[in-house]
This record gives sequence, structure tokens and C-alpha cells, in this order.
Amino acid sequence: MNAPPSIGQTLLAAGLISADQLRIALHEQRDHRQPLGPVLVRLGFVSEAALRDALAARSGVPWVDLAAALADPDAIARVPQALARRHRLLPLHYDAGHKRLIVAMADAHDIVALDRLRAELGPDVHIEPRLAGEGELGRAIEQHYGQASSIEDLVRTLEQRGGTAGASPRDPQLVVRLVDALLADAVSRGASDLHFEPEAGFLRIRHRIDGALRQVRALHRACWAELAVRLKVLAGMDIAESRSPQDGRISLAVGGRAVDYRVATQPTLHGENIVLRILDRDKGIVPLEALGLTPAQADDLGRILARPEGLVLVVGPTGSGKTTTLYSILNHLSTEAVNVMTLEDPVEYPLAMIRQTQIGEASRLDFADGVRALLRQDPDIILIGEIRDADTATMALRAALTGHQVFATLHANSVFGAIPRLVEIGLAPELLAGNLTGILSQRLVRRLCPDCRAPASASAADLDRLGLPPDGAPAVLYEAAGCPACDFRGYRGRLAIAEILPFDPDFDDLVARRAHPAELRAAARRKGHRSLAEDGVRRVLDGSTSVSELARVVDLSTLVPAGSALTGGA
Repeated sequence: MNAPPSIGQTLLAAGLISADQLRIALHEQRDHRQPLGPVLVRLGFVSEAALRDALAARSGVPWVDLAAALADPDAIARVPQALARRHRLLPLHYDAGHKRLIVAMADAHDIVALDRLRAELGPDVHIEPRLAGEGELGRAIEQHYGQASSIEDLVRTLEQRGGTAGASPRDPQLVVRLVDALLADAVSRGASDLHFEPEAGFLRIRHRIDGALRQVRALHRACWAELAVRLKVLAGMDIAESRSPQDGRISLAVGGRAVDYRVATQPTLHGENIVLRILDRDKGIVPLEALGLTPAQADDLGRILARPEGLVLVVGPTGSGKTTTLYSILNHLSTEAVNVMTLEDPVEYPLAMIRQTQIGEASRLDFADGVRALLRQDPDIILIGEIRDADTATMALRAALTGHQVFATLHANSVFGAIPRLVEIGLAPELLAGNLTGILSQRLVRRLCPDCRAPASASAADLDRLGLPPDGAPAVLYEAAGCPACDFRGYRGRLAIAEILPFDPDFDDLVARRAHPAELRAAARRKGHRSLAEDGVRRVLDGSTSVSELARVVDLSTLVPAGSALTGGA
């Protein structure tokens, strides 16, 4: 009987990879001695889901989508955590009557893993493997087995031994394991930042989740010295320097996926404060259709992106999701027919098939010089991480004038505040007119937990804040409550609210004659423009967020009088 084709040949025959990509992956496989499938995923040649489907079709083993599957607690309890982590498997369901265990695995033919599982469960238990992606398998193992208990055990042991050099004897791997567990725990909780904050008598550890900081644990101050040294070693910092700020970066595999941590130290009264920005690559790229835009907003954005040249700005304060939106746009536009190049400080998420350049002191390159260099690389699309000064703004506009599609971020409060900001930096309105193709402004609001959000009668005060008339308004809005699913915060995840302004000849004329922002706003309103606050009202009315959360993020006093706020079309 003929042997089944290799996974590489299967993917090649299906048109999922090219012959060149297969040749490169085979070379990497020989160098690193890894299975071909994970190598193809790591190189960005094929998605994890496509690889899983191909493996399932080739082997005849059914596949399972772990994002939609629920693991049986009884099945989880039968397989020790150490075994699940070591052999990358997740028990999904145990049928006691038929003594049958369904288990998700990245390699359904891993004989060693299956033998160890049979030795643990007994020879009379029938094991049915299901194929799952390596990354989603790692995430599911972290979710179902967790890090909390191991962290508490490690902290207890470290504190009992004194935490520092006074401890005797001391396990040299104890601090290493604790730091690894703390970093993985932050990722599993969905934190965007991890704070280590020394106080007079203790170390406070906080996570920033959905934009809000929350203390997760406190350690004895004696633990901090070794933890700080370990973090600085991982980040490539000078461990002897504690009186000056330092920057570094950590790259780890957490739950089967690559995660980067941007690390910054700051000397404080009680010692070095260390903050890690968590850059989870799996969360960095959001499909354009998943940004939550209304049909009208999607149409406006589509008209902006359809123009082959010009400057497109994404504005908003720090932490408003500008980079995520720009990456989504670039990922949507990137094809083999265009050359996409970026200048970033720093590069937050590596993007396949896009040339990304990090600027800063180490590279001796700033944004303005970087744009000059990029223009000699035959680009079609350019991303400039941030317009900070007149030189960068001038070079960005010059690139747009020479037929390139240029995307950039700018610190401004609204789409109408971006133009005065550019003029203040030093750009002439006459040059902006016709070359500024669109502006997008956005904010991130916390999403109400769907499992525990509580209905509440809409008060007259709330309706007034939302610019809604008392008659015909919804009788019920929703408020935050709290449950185990959201860690009793009442909110789980965030969503974007946005306003989009595509430019046309009418707006170009207004910009050229230096029209006041109020005049621009009135002209946009006549064309059906919806403001940030009005888009936020839409999210309140559909139960996605609360009035108090919207008021925390945007100025509700900008809403127009009741009756006209929502007539622009959803």
C-alpha cells in the first residue's frame, strides 16, 4: 500500500503553500529539527487552522476547534497537569459507561504521549484523539489547568526561605520558575501591562486589563531583589545599573504562542519600578471586518482605502487602539502585488510579508530620515508610527504627494482637531487639501460581561446624557455587575468606537481656505457624519457597554440635542 503524502505535499497540492515556501520550510526543518507543520506556521506560510484541517484530512483523525469546545471537568481531573503540559494534550470528554476518553492533541500519532496517557488511565480506557492547533492547544491548557496555584506555591516557598541571599538552602530555579509563572499568568488573564511596584514594606503586582489597573497579589519586599534581577536578565538589561531608567525586551513562548514583553525600569523611592507591556502577537492582528464598524463606517473606510495615494491619519490618545487598527488595515491591503513598508517605534507585532523597520537611538534613525530612506525602496504603502514634528509631517506629506498611500498616527482628540494640529506642526493647508484622504478617530471602551450584565431602568438623567428624548427611548439599559467569568469586574474585553471622515472636494476646499473646525464639523454632519460620542451611544443602546463607561472615555456633552443624534444612520 502506498504511503500517504507528506504534510508538505498535501498543503502544496491544496494550493495553501507554494513550492518555494515548502523548500524554505524544509531547510528550516533540517536546521532546527522541528516538525514541518509548526515550522510552516512559524514562518507565516500557513495558518494554524489550515494546517490542522490538512492534517485531519491526511490522517483521517477528526479535528476540534478548541475555541468553541468545552472541556469536561471530570476529564480534566483524570489527567495530571504535568502530563498534559509535557505532552501538549487536553482531555475533552470522559464517558464513564464506555470508559472512553476524547483528548485533543497536536499530533494524533504521538505514540509516546498516548502510551503515557494509557499508563496513567489504565489499559481498559479507550483513547480517541482529536487534532487541534498547537497554539490553541497551549492556550486551552493554560485556561483549564491555570497558573494560580503554582504561583501561590512558589511565592509561599520563596517567602519562607527569606527571598534573598539570607535564605539557606535555596533552589536557584525558584525565582526563575516564579517569574515565568507571573509572566504567563498575565498573558492568560488577558493583561496588556504587568506592573511590579515596590512599596515601603511589600511588592505590589498589578495587571492592566481592559484599560484598568487591578492589583492581583502582594509579595514580601524581600522577594523583589531577585525577581528584579531575573526580569532584567531576561530583558537584556544591565543588572548592576539601578539608578537610571532602562528599556529592554523579552520574547517567550507562552501557551504555545509567541509573546513579546516590552520592559521599562524606573528608579523610585523604594526601589526599581518595572513595567512590562505585553505584546501578544495572536491578539495584535484583528480582521478588518471584526473592528465592529457600522455599514456606513465600513463604506467610508472602504472609500478611503480605495484611493491609491494620499495621507490617511488615525488619531486618538495613547492606548486607544490606533496601532491595532492600522495593522488590521495593512494586513487587509498587503498582497503580492504591493510593497508595504513601515517605520515604528518600536515594532510591536511582526507582520508577515511586510517590511518593518524599528527606529530609535539604537538604529540612529528618526521618522523623517526613515521616510527618506523608505522612498528609495520602491514602496506602494507606507506606515509611519507617529507624526511628532514638522520634519516627519513634511516627509509624510511628500510621500503622499509622490503617489504613495501613507498611513500615520497623530495625537489629536478628534478628526476635526487633527487638521489644526497638522497646521500647528507646520504643514500648509493648501498642501493638505487634495492629499489628505481621510481621518479616523477612535477610543476603546470596556465591554459589559455578557454573562452577568444587569438590566436597569433608563433614568431621565441617563437619557439626557445620551442626548435621547424621553419619549421613544429604550426603557432598559445595562450596567456592570460581576461574576467569575469576568473575575468580578463586570466587564470583559474592549470594543472600539470610532468616527471616520473621508475627504472629498468639498472638504478639500474648506481645508484650503483654513475653515474653522466647527465649519468642518457642520459640513460633515450634513453628509451624515457620526461623532465618537454618537457611535458610543449606539454601543450603549445595544447593551455592549454602560453609560458610566462611555462617559469615562468620551465627552458626552458634545452630543447634539435629543432627536438628531442618531438620525445619521447606523
